[in-house]
Amino acid sequence: MAEGDTVRMIVKFLSHDQSKEREEAVSLLHELSKSELLCEKIGSVNGAILILVGMASSNSENLLTVEKADKTLENLAKCENNVRQMAENGRLHPLLTLLLEGTPETKLSMAAFLGELVLNNDVKVFVARTAGSSLINLMKSTNMQSREAALKALNQISSDESSAKVLIEAGVLPPLVKDLFTVGSNHLPMRLKEVSATILANVVSSGYDFDTIPVGPDNQTLVSEEIIHNLLHLISNTGPAIECRLFQVLVGLTSSPTTVSNVVSAIKSSGATISLVQFIEAPQRDLRMASIKLLQNLSPYMGQELTGCLRGTSGQLGSLIRVILENIAITEEQAAAVGLLADLPERDVGLTRQILNEGEFELFISRVIRIRQGEMRGSRFMTPYLEGLVKVLARITFALSEESGSACALCREHNLASLFIDLLQANGLDNVQMVSATALENLSQESKNLTKLPELPTPGFCVSFFPCFSKPPVITGLCRVHRGMCSMKESFCLLEGHAVEKLVALLDHNNDQVIEASLAALSTLLDDGVDIEQGVQVLMDAEGIKPVFDVLLEKRTESLKRRAVWAVERLLRTDDIAYEVSGDPNIGLALVDAFQHGDYRTRQIAERALKHVDKIPNFSGIFANMG
Repeated sequence: MAEGDTVRMIVKFLSHDQSKEREEAVSLLHELSKSELLCEKIGSVNGAILILVGMASSNSENLLTVEKADKTLENLAKCENNVRQMAENGRLHPLLTLLLEGTPETKLSMAAFLGELVLNNDVKVFVARTAGSSLINLMKSTNMQSREAALKALNQISSDESSAKVLIEAGVLPPLVKDLFTVGSNHLPMRLKEVSATILANVVSSGYDFDTIPVGPDNQTLVSEEIIHNLLHLISNTGPAIECRLFQVLVGLTSSPTTVSNVVSAIKSSGATISLVQFIEAPQRDLRMASIKLLQNLSPYMGQELTGCLRGTSGQLGSLIRVILENIAITEEQAAAVGLLADLPERDVGLTRQILNEGEFELFISRVIRIRQGEMRGSRFMTPYLEGLVKVLARITFALSEESGSACALCREHNLASLFIDLLQANGLDNVQMVSATALENLSQESKNLTKLPELPTPGFCVSFFPCFSKPPVITGLCRVHRGMCSMKESFCLLEGHAVEKLVALLDHNNDQVIEASLAALSTLLDDGVDIEQGVQVLMDAEGIKPVFDVLLEKRTESLKRRAVWAVERLLRTDDIAYEVSGDPNIGLALVDAFQHGDYRTRQIAERALKHVDKIPNFSGIFANMG
């Protein structure tokens, strides 16, 4: 029956419109498949196994047809070529069975084929659970072909977070680490060490708790100092491909709050910081990006060390900025690069001066403006890129008192106060709003020093001798708060820039950090050295008094509470506000709470505020009256 085109004709009937014909065709194929001699011939017919796999998993076929298709496939699985076809079409059980129970040669063949398959994430988890341990054992073999096949299969199934966790629990880490670090006889060639490093990078990115899993002698873990030192040594002594993967391993370990401190300590003790920074200049994009992402993760813990390396004469700072300003669609690498620069200590004047001297701030300003005007769009990395640019720009506002005056001159020339005021309205970008408000606080702090005080006319001869006959000169156009000639561009005045209303609006934000930065900027209008009464009046005009009290009442973070207590005490120096607030028990309770539980400075300020509303006797006033 199987001679000629008979089998092909039967397979053709599997796709017939009539269910009766399909049922009879699959029944006939089932009978033929009982002969091992015919299994390979049936499988060689184009589309036969694909159709049978579809029928066996169908919800629309009748149960008898589904059952016959399933049994036919079981018979066809006696031929390895058919098993491969089934795996390609999503039926993996036969392949995994051979991988678990076959001869050593069959196991090798199935593992090698598994490494070439494209699997979806659910299937990767299934394979990891079913055959993960078998593949790990194969990886430990002394046969190099078996190890290669197992590594490639593990590489395929480890790329999903859930399947990676299954492999970790199956014990993949110790042999991986051993393969990476072993030299001498039976060591892996470098191309397979790259695969090992890739698997390790995959499993590390799963977010598992790696400081509890032994991977070496003496219960060493992946974040033990010696293991990290070995990884750093490999990074310095291998090729770009494996270096990239090893950087990704360190990126994964430094992305977890439970393991980052161990990695930081090991990097510091190894003295490898300069070597890691040098990879910013790597010509290979993937390697460069991995190194930048690692340095970004390290920057909150090693900011001063990284800044010192970048400030050197080797040119890494210039290389980093070139990546940031590369004139292409915004990439992950650019977002990581600007994030690294943004996270370095903002008060390091040396780094700020170097960026200033190289004229890079102007380019950052131009890039932010282009993004705000819609000239650059369409990338999923736009938000972190813009956040980083704004934070880098804000660095300059921490250097306004720098002796050369170049930071202040740049802010004036490019009207940075106006740009930061515009960025306050970047709704949905909390970090941009927070950093912009902080930058405006720094700029506004300088307003009292930059405002131009009016030049009074020299009094005449008569006035000098008879001052009672003179009237004080009337000077118009002075800033109410700073008592001089102010402008947004030249003296960074919040009033002139119409920033007060925008900052008040942000006091109702749902992000505490945005609220705190906005309140800090507004507090510069109530600070020593300005006309506090007029500052209060400005807040009244902007309907900002109640929002400040609301911040105090909402009992958010400790730092925000301290900031609110300070601002409220300044507001209560105005008698009308103090009188009105004295009848509000909630504000009194909030101030009493700060007085009782705050730090030393906050308790002092809260005490003064309570005196303003007569909740605490003002003994100094009593003693003055008695005297």
